[in-house]
Amino acid sequence: MPTLNKIGTALGRSHHTPATDPALRRLRIALTVFFAVDGFLFAGWVVRIPAIKAQVGASAGQLGLALLGVSAGAVATMVLTGRLCRRFGSDRVTVATAVVLSLSIALPPRTHSALALGLVLLVFGVSYGGLNVAMNSAAVELVAALRRPVMSSFHAAYSLGGLIGAGLGGLLAPHLSAATHLLVLTAVGLLTVCLAGPVLLSHPIGVPRERVAATEPAAPVPGSAAVPDRVRRTGPLVAVFGLIAACTSYGEGALAEWGPLHIQQDLHGGPGIAAAGYAAVAAAMTLGRLSGTALLERLGQTRVLVLGGLTAAAGMLLGALAPVIPLVILGFALTGLGLANSFPTTIARAGALTGPSGVAAASTLGYGGMLLGPPSIGFLTDAVGLPIALTTVSGLAAVAAAIAYAVRNTGRQG
Repeated sequence: MPTLNKIGTALGRSHHTPATDPALRRLRIALTVFFAVDGFLFAGWVVRIPAIKAQVGASAGQLGLALLGVSAGAVATMVLTGRLCRRFGSDRVTVATAVVLSLSIALPPRTHSALALGLVLLVFGVSYGGLNVAMNSAAVELVAALRRPVMSSFHAAYSLGGLIGAGLGGLLAPHLSAATHLLVLTAVGLLTVCLAGPVLLSHPIGVPRERVAATEPAAPVPGSAAVPDRVRRTGPLVAVFGLIAACTSYGEGALAEWGPLHIQQDLHGGPGIAAAGYAAVAAAMTLGRLSGTALLERLGQTRVLVLGGLTAAAGMLLGALAPVIPLVILGFALTGLGLANSFPTTIARAGALTGPSGVAAASTLGYGGMLLGPPSIGFLTDAVGLPIALTTVSGLAAVAAAIAYAVRNTGRQG
């Protein structure tokens, strides 16, 4: 990575420890801001989906097809973003994709058909997927430089941004049109990039080779016979952790884009109450991720994944099938709490097994689950109704718990 060595060189001459180095602290703050604004923008979009669905006159199935634009754009971009990060640096790709995401979020309310909505959501998905992979790549590098397990704090910032975005959306929904609301989010996103972007670009993240050697398992020399042997041994396990991430993030994506609609359409809640449903998910996920490090240290990875999956499964059954809004919101909150640490834990575990390549593979599977959830729910809704369709979130969370339990003694999961 041509741009990812300046900080490493500077740290080699610095008298500061990684945890107290001012440059790394500034980088951590800037990267945290990007995670937060990503959650903020995404939540702002999802709480206006009911209004945009009505605007374009889409059925549930047509909306599901349109939302597939987000999925297709994001998953396709994730395959390429790793290469872009290696060529240009994860810092530059993070800033560039954040700009495109901020601009593209203003487009959906300006469409008047499901087809047009799907096309602009393709652009939204490209930028969203690219930003998430680039941010996580930068976070992996920064975690190695800091020599502290702070990955969950970045994902907590994403959830906190989502909570703020959903709360603000609930307040603005009765007073602003979707077009005006999302245009305001464009301005907020661009302003954030202007403030945090220069910090990220002026201090590219890099880790001295000797520091990486001290914090990561020794890696085989590329091209040696040990490389394919290690891939054969750990590749299937990385795929398993990616599958757990996909099963749990399916629920996060489905709740984000269909949870508010369930409250508004099936239970006849207003737009503010619908936004509160997603806000409950974001708040629970934020609290869960802020306590993630302590939970992992106390319970271990297996218990965190199994108990989280079971909690999410029970919570989603309540959220999907309860007849009154307070119980639905409680179910949503329990689901968010159960899902909170599954994605960061599995991504970290994949990285511990095979380094950045494991992070990339598991992240792609995980975000693929998050982005494929919404269109899948849309197609199922046409067939069996939204409440029953949402119970698939419960089923996949239970599957994730079962997989985590099945591999509990594999690869020293803990």
